Order: sequence, then structure tokens, then C-alpha cells
Amino acid sequence: MATVEPSAATTSDAPISYSPAAPYSARLREALTALSEACDSGNSNASETASFTISDILDTAAVVSAEADDGSDDSEDASRPGASEELLREVLEFLSRPLSISNQMALDALSLVLPKPVAKLGAQTGRCRDVAAAILKFFVSNCSPRDMLSILCEALDAPMELPNGLSSFVLLLDALAKVLTLIQRRHIEQVKVALPVVLKVMHAAVSECVEEHGSAAVDLFNAAHGIGNAIQEMCKSMFNKNKDLYAILGLYSLQNIALVSRSRQQDILSACGSVVFQSFRFLKSSGFTYLGLLTGSDVTAAIDKLSKEEDADFVEYFSFAMDGAALSVVWTHMYDDNDMSKYDGEQLELALKEVQGNHMKKWEAINMLKHVLSSIHYPWIIKSHGLNLMLILAGENHVEEINNHVDFTCYAPRIFATLKAIESVMMAAPVALVRKKAFVALKKVISMVPSSQRFDILQALVNNSTSPSLTAILLDLVREEVSRESRRADNDCVEDDGFRGNGLPRWASHALELVELILRPPEGGPPCLPDHSEQVISALNLLRFILIIDSRGERSGKLFQKETLHKVHLEWLTPLRPIAAKILLENEKDADEITNEIVCTLNLVQLVLYRCIELVEE
Repeated sequence: MATVEPSAATTSDAPISYSPAAPYSARLREALTALSEACDSGNSNASETASFTISDILDTAAVVSAEADDGSDDSEDASRPGASEELLREVLEFLSRPLSISNQMALDALSLVLPKPVAKLGAQTGRCRDVAAAILKFFVSNCSPRDMLSILCEALDAPMELPNGLSSFVLLLDALAKVLTLIQRRHIEQVKVALPVVLKVMHAAVSECVEEHGSAAVDLFNAAHGIGNAIQEMCKSMFNKNKDLYAILGLYSLQNIALVSRSRQQDILSACGSVVFQSFRFLKSSGFTYLGLLTGSDVTAAIDKLSKEEDADFVEYFSFAMDGAALSVVWTHMYDDNDMSKYDGEQLELALKEVQGNHMKKWEAINMLKHVLSSIHYPWIIKSHGLNLMLILAGENHVEEINNHVDFTCYAPRIFATLKAIESVMMAAPVALVRKKAFVALKKVISMVPSSQRFDILQALVNNSTSPSLTAILLDLVREEVSRESRRADNDCVEDDGFRGNGLPRWASHALELVELILRPPEGGPPCLPDHSEQVISALNLLRFILIIDSRGERSGKLFQKETLHKVHLEWLTPLRPIAAKILLENEKDADEITNEIVCTLNLVQLVLYRCIELVEE
């Protein structure tokens, strides 16, 4: 006879022995009988040994069954159809015996070790899930809620084994939700134990699930929603209506919205839309409004409410709450014509109107959307709708007169981050329409920046650009700004009041600094051609435009001092001429598509370069 040692601590009692050839059901019945006898005699050590043996049998059977489902060649009894359900029914029948002191002792012993293997077996096909759910429900109904909360959290705090791991975690989350509704005292304390584990499971599911796990992933999201339902019931049952618990519920809902939005479903709108909208009910009951979600003020207030010294670690589990706030607005905007969110659409419309009428709230709302646009985890369709919302927030009205009287200093770093987020979409989106939409949003948001600080933002964007194509686009925007500022100066018939030491107006000085950055890079030497041809062409066009402005009307010859022109000619332009000519000559010998493209680009570089040299020499 072979011996299977229990996974508990060693005891003085003899371990249970059985034949390795015996089927799993026979081994399980033998172990259950041993447990019953140990409890009848009051032998706690023997009951502990038997309960661990039962756990090992079920756990091994779950592994064998899962391997059989994967197509492994296994002739063991646990791999035959219906074997998992048979084992679970044996356990359920044992638990369902009339309640007595010895039976309660057996129940308590099994509740400590069985939830995890029962959930693993419940993930198998057939009616296994229903039987496993009944076993877990029996534990929850007949054992201490606080004990079961700790036991279930321990079972959930384990690596996820796909694909069956999703279904087993759904069973455990459903049981945990039932436990939470049975908690009578110290509600917040118990919630703070459960939620970190739940959110860890959700994060793992989103990170590891692929498209073929679609329905199982949605089941997991719905199970997490059940946890929210349980917390909401807690809120209603508390006499003092504890605001901290409502804040926790709101942040939990936002965290889940963010996690669900990261799901890699082929059609995330239809697959996860209902899950997201279920969370809105929690947000409303927690006092969150669309205005507070748009601006992020409700999230900040909830976090501040919970950010006591002893809760600092707990708040970190809601790291995506700001993402969730922005996403909740984007989801509502996506579904604004859908009957299921008609009321939400109306509330969002009112909030949008209020934000559009207040320039400070408008900046806050626009900055909130960077959480969606900057992340690589959210699908392009959500980012596209996020850009739609940003364009609505920016509006068609020209707000420069208002913004020129606003202290923009505190907004500048956040606006810069938002513009970088828009750039990331503009450069990486796989669909041309989304890239174009991002470019429109970029121009729109830049135009909202006060004119006195617009060049500072553009200069920062150029300095931080790592893409020649993006740098070229930004330099073209600088050229548009130069045109706008020069016309304004002409209309006012006065020079710009922001002069520098070289006598240049502020806008011209900023523009020339950017031209020098491209044509005479800080790392030394001329620009890298042909790799950086796009940004060189844009820099030359910007210089050419400034030279043309300097050559016309009453402004003629007043922007550049002789020393500046000398520097432009000798240090910026002249070194480019032989380099461009040499590379052009080398590539003209070949006739493939790539070299033809290089030749066309360098011809354009030379064309603009020679025109700049002519203007300087004139």
C-alpha cells in the first residue's frame, strides 16, 4: 500500500493509506470517512490530516482533468467525462448531512482547505460549476463570514492558470460577494482586506487574457461587479451612511472601468459596454457626477478622503481611478444615442455645457483625457472617441482673449503632457482618420494656449520630439504662429514688446532658436541627411518665411542684425550645401524606389536651401 502524506503539519496520527490504483472517487470516499470518524472521536489532528488529504485528492483530480481538456493523453480516472462532477457531488453530499457537533467540526476543517480545489474542479465542463458553487455557498452560509473572507482571499491570491483559471476565480469572487453581504461589523476593515485581492485578480485577468478568452473574461468582470453590489448593500445597511465606504465604492468602480477598458476583445464596445454601464450605478450612489468625472475633482476628493496615513497603501490599489473617470465619460459619449444610457447622455450634455463655459474647468477636462490617450493599453476605438470628446470640449469659439488674462503657469506642465499624449496617437494610430483627428486636436489645444506662452509650449514640444516627421509637423505649426504674430504686429503698427538682447521680437527669436536647433544640432555637426530631411525642410521653410517677412514693407531689414545674418549664412546654410549635393550624387546612381524617394526629398532640401541663401545674401 502506498502512502499519501497530507500537506498539513505532521501529526502523531497515522496518515490515510489507499491503493494508487483506486479511482479518485474511491480515494475521496475513504478520506471523507476518515474525516467523519476523526470528528466523531474529537481528534482534531486526525481531522486536519484527513481534510488536507481530501484537498490534495481534489486538487490532483482538477489538474488531471484540465490536462485532459487540453488534449493530453491521460488514462487516469479523473480524466473521464463526468469524473469531476462526481467528485464534487461526493463532497456536497458529505456536507449536506444533518448538522451536529462532529459535522460542524468537519465543515470547519474542510472550509479551510477546499474552496480553492473546489473552484478549480468547478471550472471543468458539464454541471461542475453549479455543484462547486453550491459547495462554496454552503461554506459561506454555515461558517464564520470573517473566516471565510480570509480563506477566499487566500484562495484568490494565487497565480492565474488559463484558461480554466478564469472560471475558478469567478466562482471564488461570487462566494466572496456573498460573504461581504453577511459581514455585520467593521465593514470598512473587511472591505480593505478583500478589494486589493479582487483588483489583483482583475489586473491579472486583463494582462493575461487573450481574445479567445472573451466570454470567460466578461464573466470575471461581472463577478467583480458582484463585489461592487455587495459593497453597495453594505453602504445601505450602515446606519451612519459612512462616506469613506461610498468613496471606496466609487474608486473601485472607476478602477474596474479602467481595467475592463483594457480588455483585448475583438469588439470591446459590444463585449464590455454593459459591464461598464453597470458600474455607473455605483458611481451615482457614491455621489460622483459627470462634472466631477470630467474635471477629476470627484476622484481627487475621494482619494483625499481615504488618504490617511494608515490608508496610504490601500489608496494605491486605485491607481487607474483617474483613467476610469475619463473613460466613464468617453464610454457615455460613445453610447450617447443608446437607450440604455439616455439619462447618462443628458447628464453628460449638461456637464459639457458647464465645462465649456468655464475656461479653467475646460483645461481640467482636456487634461483628464490624457490618461486615455497616453496609455498603450486602451484600444484605438476608445482613443478615437476620446479625441471626439476633446474636440467638443475645445469648442469652436476662439478663447484666446479669455486665456490671455489667465495665469497659465500652473496648467503648462499638464497641458504639455496632454499634447504629448495627442502626439502619441497622431504618430501611432493605425487608421489615417484617427491620425488626422489627433492632428486637429493638437492644433486646437495649442491654439487655446495664451499667445504669450504658445511659443514656449511649441518650443518644448520640438525639443522633446524624437521623430523627424513629428518635428517637421511642429515646425510647420511654429511657422503658422509666426505668420499670426507678424500680422498682429503689422496691424498694431508696433513691434512686439517681448524683445531679446539681439533686438528680435519674441516670436522671431523663438522661431530662430528652433531653426538653429535643427540646422546646427546641439550635439555638433550638420543635421543628419537624408534621415532628418523632413525636419530640415520644415526648418528651412520657417527660416525662409522669416526672411521674407523681414524683406517686406516698413519692417524691411529690421528683424536681423548684420551679425545674425552672417551667422545664419556661414553656420546654418553654407555647411548644408556640399552635404546635400554629395548625398544626392551618390543616390542618383541607383534607380530603386527608396533612392528615388531620397533624391526627391534632397532636391526639395536644395531648393529651399538655395532660396534661403539668396534671401540672406540680398
